[in-house]
Amino acid sequence: MERLNSFFYRLKRSPLTLVGMVIILFVVLTALFAPFIAPYDPFQIDPPNRLKPPSLEHWFGTDTAGRDMLSRVVFGTRISIRIGATVVFLTVISGSLIGLFSGYFGGIFDAVVMRITDIFFSVPYLILAMAITAALGPGLPNAMLPLILVWWPIYARLIRGQVLQIREAPYIEAARGLGASRCRIIFRHILPNAATPIIVQASLDFGNAIMYAAALSFIGLGAQPPAPEWGAMISLARNYLQDSWWFATFPGLAILVTVLGFNLLGDGIRDMTDPRLREI
Repeated sequence: MERLNSFFYRLKRSPLTLVGMVIILFVVLTALFAPFIAPYDPFQIDPPNRLKPPSLEHWFGTDTAGRDMLSRVVFGTRISIRIGATVVFLTVISGSLIGLFSGYFGGIFDAVVMRITDIFFSVPYLILAMAITAALGPGLPNAMLPLILVWWPIYARLIRGQVLQIREAPYIEAARGLGASRCRIIFRHILPNAATPIIVQASLDFGNAIMYAAALSFIGLGAQPPAPEWGAMISLARNYLQDSWWFATFPGLAILVTVLGFNLLGDGIRDMTDPRLREI
């Protein structure tokens, strides 16, 4: 109870974190209730109403096929949340497991893992993801897989550093002396105490996954039309920026607000959990 009260106290002193939480809650609720929020079918074409500006009938205007942009942005929230959740979950699981075993056992396995992570860190994430996606072919699943492949080293390095500090702690030595198995020590004693940086990084990467997936869709390597994905919508709208400003503006704002929400939350969690950063 004391820790919970301390958490809420620090949360009240961090208004930007509250803003991030409100934004994320709004985005998640929009994704969950998209069929009830969207006024039209996001795939329904209406050629006579193509490229109509925002109005009471179409709040966000229409696209080149006459489809309602508000409905497509709302349903695009579902795609973006699914992308972020899938990429972050699989990246955290794979990277954390590799980092746990690498840091705990050390030796040749640790050296090999660290050299592999060095190779991944030597190439910019987006460029490497673009190369892998281009080799696999366009499509949303093929856009998510490269993000998982290029991000797992971040978590492997992060949790390895935590494990190196924790594995020689007195309570770990006590667990060994009591005959605890290696798996029990790793998952029962080390992992819970090394999880905080992972949570912070995951909250930041959730927004980054959405942004990078939108970038891959923008260049034609991610979601393909007519999927209501924000990056794909902006890609289609880039040829109509001068005459139909709303076409690219609203999907772009959706990306901006969503990524901002996750970044604010990630920064807030970092400040609240790191005694060197939070206010006394």
